[in-house]
Amino acid sequence: MPALLSNIKVLDLSRVLAGPWASQILADLGADVIKVERPGRGDDTRSWGPPFLKNGVGEDTSDGAYFIATNRGKRSMTLDLQTPEGQELVKTLCRDADVVLENYKVGTLARLGLDYAALSAINPRLIYCSVTGFGQTGPRAAEPAYDFLIQAMGGLMSVTGERDDKPGGGPQKVGVPIVDLSTGVYAALGIVAALLRRTQTGQGEYVDVSMLDVQVGLLANQAMNFLLGHRIPKRTGTAHPNIQPQRTFSCADGDIIIVVGNDAQFVTLCDVIGKPELAQDARYATNSQRVKNLESLDPILDAVFASRPRAYWLDRLKQAGVPAGSINNVAEVFEDPQVQHRAMLRYLPHPVSGSVPQVMNPLRFGHSDLRVDRAPPLLGEHTDEILNELGMSAERIQDLRARKII
Repeated sequence: MPALLSNIKVLDLSRVLAGPWASQILADLGADVIKVERPGRGDDTRSWGPPFLKNGVGEDTSDGAYFIATNRGKRSMTLDLQTPEGQELVKTLCRDADVVLENYKVGTLARLGLDYAALSAINPRLIYCSVTGFGQTGPRAAEPAYDFLIQAMGGLMSVTGERDDKPGGGPQKVGVPIVDLSTGVYAALGIVAALLRRTQTGQGEYVDVSMLDVQVGLLANQAMNFLLGHRIPKRTGTAHPNIQPQRTFSCADGDIIIVVGNDAQFVTLCDVIGKPELAQDARYATNSQRVKNLESLDPILDAVFASRPRAYWLDRLKQAGVPAGSINNVAEVFEDPQVQHRAMLRYLPHPVSGSVPQVMNPLRFGHSDLRVDRAPPLLGEHTDEILNELGMSAERIQDLRARKII
């Protein structure tokens, strides 16, 4: 079955994570993604390690785990955008490109003659997406940003972590670069929406995606808790601020999580733990009352779950239909039968290592396939191939390489 974006060509000028995550999504959906990298060095994430991808004899290659995680499905070409020849090649490549994706500081590509105004004049159907920390406008537009900084500025760390009055209390960042990743998803969504609109109007589009905007949007229910309740949300550890009981519980031999999503599930939980009277208690009968009366409910539940091992409770909760689970480490995630059934881990052929593990795109379609036939590329692996497609001679390619333009 054909991939959904198999007719789309993407010129990816982005580096590090948010932009490459977006272009990897587009590549998974079938787009031909040309990743433009600096000659000799490539994307910064190639050197972010250890760990590094191993070659066939177990030695480190030059490609770090960050790069391997975010560049599947792309073709890599090297090109020095600071040179007039490099800039002209970008303009040539964009003539038949559908999308340009970049995450340079505001104004950088305008100085190089590679901004939306310049490239859309060459190709009016072009979708041009800029990913930045703070957006193209505003008092901080020109400033650099990183995921950690935006997690702090955007309020995420203020609601993540244990309560201040408990051991280990204080702000915490999320264990993955969630703002970068979410920004990549939003960028890909914006690009696909602009492509869809282009089928109707024939016109290109400019997409401005800000990491801070994304993080403010991700505040979701916590933002609305503040806007409607007029109280600043606090860190609550693993406890949900609006729905209870929904948190970590310590059993006799370790922790589990329980997610009670409605009053009917709470009645079932009370039956499972042998305390049906709790569901009849006016203090706990409805979710809003449980949230208000957690200080008296929590010790009761804690004592019950501490009396038995994890396996006992997980089995009983599963049979009763109460959502619950163990807290898996990353190795256990990939051992989970459901994760294995969904083929979320696959191995793709690689020219140096033989094969490379890849955590797959979670999208599944009934009438289309994802494209999963191309491993993260070696630096400049496809430079000659791409330039040949432009009709460039071998002599010209050799000259550009000798002058370190490619």
